[in-house]
Amino acid sequence: MQILVTGTSRGIGKSIAQKLLEEGHEVIGTSRSTNHDFPNNENYRHIACDLSKQKEVEKLKAVFEEDEIPEVLINNAGMFAEADFDISDDEWLANWDLTLQVNLRSAGLISKWALNAWKKAGIEGRLVNISSRAGTRGDTQEYASYAASKGGMTAFTKSIARSFGKHGITAYTIAPGFVNTDMAQGSIEVYGEDYLTKDLALDSIAPPQQIAEITFLLASGKLKHATGQTFHVNSGSYLV
Repeated sequence: MQILVTGTSRGIGKSIAQKLLEEGHEVIGTSRSTNHDFPNNENYRHIACDLSKQKEVEKLKAVFEEDEIPEVLINNAGMFAEADFDISDDEWLANWDLTLQVNLRSAGLISKWALNAWKKAGIEGRLVNISSRAGTRGDTQEYASYAASKGGMTAFTKSIARSFGKHGITAYTIAPGFVNTDMAQGSIEVYGEDYLTKDLALDSIAPPQQIAEITFLLASGKLKHATGQTFHVNSGSYLV
């Protein structure tokens, strides 16, 4: 099985790629850099792609025009940038434009290419979108653009599930809370570990490998009748 995963340079995306490769699948990974962590794995192909730039995103269209196309698309790449309501309108809107481009607009366009290719080829494709608890729970005001982008991703997934299910195509959202990645470590250094765990039902944040495990399960096609659902992996920070 061939799978396209965006944002494989670190954190959740890297763990997802590792899991899929360990299970013997072919992975096409993306990041802004040409460097990656799987140089000696013949089942891994890397595409340098900056999702903030439309012309860069368009590189990925060719992936779904090849003789063999990915059966699974995992939209994982994303950004998280502060934009306080006290900053100028121009700065605030620039943050929104960039965040929505990277987190939502690019993912939507790549999904469009995948969906059209799957329909044409008669492939029962699987779309997995890595959202965030912020898309359901909201976030603090300075990260409102991030929360909005992730909420949009969840709604997009549901629309795909409802519209393409009769073609055998399924779509899922995974909504992680804090995950033990470089991004979380940065927050720990600023706020302390207690800040990240104080609202959790557990005493620790999730390792990225747990996100990789559930992603692998959804990518396998074994949960067809869960299409459209959001899978919350947030250490019990909220329960739905």
